[in-house]
Amino acid sequence: MLQPRPGVLEIAPYVGGKSTAGGTAEPIKLSSNEAALGASPRARAAFVDMGAKLHRYPDGGAVDLRAAIARHHDLDAARIVCSAGSDELISLLAKAYAGPGDEVLLSRHGFLMYPIAAHAAGATPVMAAERNLTTDVDALLAKVTPATRIVFLANPNNPTGTYISTSEVRRLHAGLPDTVLLVLDAAYAEFVDAEDYEAGVRLVDSAENVIMLRTFSKLYGLAALRLGWGYGSPGIIDVLNRLRGPFNVSLPAQAAGVAALDDTDFTARQLAHNAEWRAWLSGRLNQLGLDVVPSVGNFILVKFPDREGQRAPDADAFLIARGILVRRMEGYGLPGTLRISIGTGPENEALASALADFLRGV
Repeated sequence: MLQPRPGVLEIAPYVGGKSTAGGTAEPIKLSSNEAALGASPRARAAFVDMGAKLHRYPDGGAVDLRAAIARHHDLDAARIVCSAGSDELISLLAKAYAGPGDEVLLSRHGFLMYPIAAHAAGATPVMAAERNLTTDVDALLAKVTPATRIVFLANPNNPTGTYISTSEVRRLHAGLPDTVLLVLDAAYAEFVDAEDYEAGVRLVDSAENVIMLRTFSKLYGLAALRLGWGYGSPGIIDVLNRLRGPFNVSLPAQAAGVAALDDTDFTARQLAHNAEWRAWLSGRLNQLGLDVVPSVGNFILVKFPDREGQRAPDADAFLIARGILVRRMEGYGLPGTLRISIGTGPENEALASALADFLRGV
C-alpha cells in the first residue's frame, strides 16, 4: 500500500470554529476570533479594485506590502516575509528546521497548528505544562533536549488569552541552545496594552535564532484573504523565501493589507471596541457565576461548572439552539471550557443573555 511519510497519519486534522447552526440562517459567530467590526472600508475597496486584475500574477516578493509593514512597524523590509496566513510560516519553519528524530516544543495549551506542523515534518511534538493556564518558562526549559529543534511560543496564547512578559520571553531565549529556533507567534499582539509586553521585535533584532510571526486575520479583519508575515534574521528569512511558493500571497490580499495598515483610524476603533466589550463580557459572565480567564486577546476562555446539565458541552448545545456559535476546547485539553470571541455589542449582549438563561435552566 502507498504510505505517507512517518508522522503524517498521526496528525489530528485541524478543525476550525463552527460557521453554521442548524435552522439559523445567520448565526452569531463567536467561534473563530474574527474581527468584531470586520475589515477596514479602505481594505474592502482595495480588494474590490483588484477585481479587474485577477488575470495577473501577484508580485512574488510582495514588495509594496513588505514596505508598508516596514513603515508601520519601523522595521527593515528585507527581513520581512509575507505568507498565506501565519499558518503557512508555521508549516514552513517546521519543514525547514525539524524532521524525523527531532523534537518541537510547545506549551500544553498552545496553538494546535504547532503539533500538526511538527508531525507533518516527521518530528515529535513535546508539550510542557503550564501554570494557571499561562506559559511556564521553567517547564519549557526543563523539556529541552539535544533533539529539540524548535520552540513555538504563542504570546498571547490562543486559546487561553494569557501572555508572558518580555523579560520572561528573554529568559526563555537565554536558556535555549543557539541551535534551537524560537518562534514568537504574536498573532494577537495588537490587542495587548500591558506595559511589560513586547511582540518580539527587539529580541529578533538581537538574536539570529528568533522569528516573530504576525497576521492580518485578527485586528485587521482579513481572515478570508489568508495574509500573514514574519520578521526574522536574514538567514531565517532567506530559508523561508526558498521554501515558500513563488506567488503565495494573492494580489487582492496584498492590496487589502496595504490599505488596512494605512487606515489607522479604523484600527483604533477596532481596538477600543475590543477593550470595552472584552471587559464588559468578562464582567457580565463573572456576575453569572462563571470563571473567566483574564484575557489580553479578542476572545475569552470561560470555565463552566462540573455539574449535570451545566457543563461546557451542555452550554455549547444550548447556544447552538439559540443560533450562537462558540468554540469547544476538547482539542486543546480544556474540555470544561468554551472560547468565546468578542463580537459586536448586540452579539455580546445576546451571548450573555443566552448564558444567563442556560444557567437558570430556562
